[in-house]
Amino acid sequence: MRIGVLTGGGDCPGLNAVIRAVTKSLLRQCGAEVVGIEDGFAGLMGERPHTRALDWDSVSGILMRGGTILGTSNRANPLASEATAAQTLAHVRALGLDALVAIGGDGTMAIAHGLAERGLPVVGVPKTIDNDIVGCERSFGFDTAVATVTEALERVQTTGQSHGRVMIVETMGRYAGWIALEAGLAGAADAILLPEIDYDLAAVAALCRERETRQRYTVVCIGEGAKPRGGAMTVERRIADSPDPVRLGGVAHALREQLQPLLRSEVRATVLGHVQRGGVPTPFDRVLATQFGNQAAQLVMAGRYNQMVTLQGGRLGSVPLAEVAHQHRNVPLDHPLLQAARQIGVALGD
Repeated sequence: MRIGVLTGGGDCPGLNAVIRAVTKSLLRQCGAEVVGIEDGFAGLMGERPHTRALDWDSVSGILMRGGTILGTSNRANPLASEATAAQTLAHVRALGLDALVAIGGDGTMAIAHGLAERGLPVVGVPKTIDNDIVGCERSFGFDTAVATVTEALERVQTTGQSHGRVMIVETMGRYAGWIALEAGLAGAADAILLPEIDYDLAAVAALCRERETRQRYTVVCIGEGAKPRGGAMTVERRIADSPDPVRLGGVAHALREQLQPLLRSEVRATVLGHVQRGGVPTPFDRVLATQFGNQAAQLVMAGRYNQMVTLQGGRLGSVPLAEVAHQHRNVPLDHPLLQAARQIGVALGD
């Protein structure tokens, strides 16, 4: 058995832990040959495939490393045309791969599903700091991102206290507010603004004014996909050749411009950006990623292809790629964390 492994989309803490677990599980349990595909799906496109052998030694010592030893690309799309899809599948056949393990987010899962429909046996592993993959209650990388944002909120709070400022911190998350919600609660934000709930500018300003007279400062945690009531998301740029062409960003600065004329306090904005997805994974993410990688190997050995590894109700499982592709998992408006935030007095901007 000869199995390919690739990491697609953005980098994420825990990717190397998955690569390690997939490789060691397949080597130890069935003696498979494991081939690493370099730079995501880009490694299966072009004139020739770009690969490296993955053996026991090459994946030892990488558990705690951030990023991915295989490299990745969030622009390569084998499904851009039938010609590129056919070329990708031809490279898979030339490599003699019996199956492919694709580690990535919803874009990677959509591509994996498209290749599976064209006959490639695929197992998907959910990866995203945004925690927005359908069918999976918690993806690896998310815990690390939440920890990073929580620390940032704690740090800007001391500046806000010292200067009597309104401090706005923008998180990643795209169209889902999971990072902003959990980090906002953990980092003691006074207001948490999510893509799922359009914020009322007047309500946010009223909160800040009330705190001006009482505690002098306010910390606002805002997801990059949040938007004002009746307004639109803040788009930083568009990348035409990407599977996900829209890049959000800058809503914290937009909110600062909206709030400043309404307040006496100085308003400052911080966009955390890629610092949220960099660095070493937390112990939780190392363990979860290891479990996901081993589960992917089990699916391969059982011949259960065209599935994605999942975590539901605290238990590992799998769902068909068809149920995951081209979808996002948003924060439900009746989620217990939203209820808890309201009950302890955290403003949600509505």
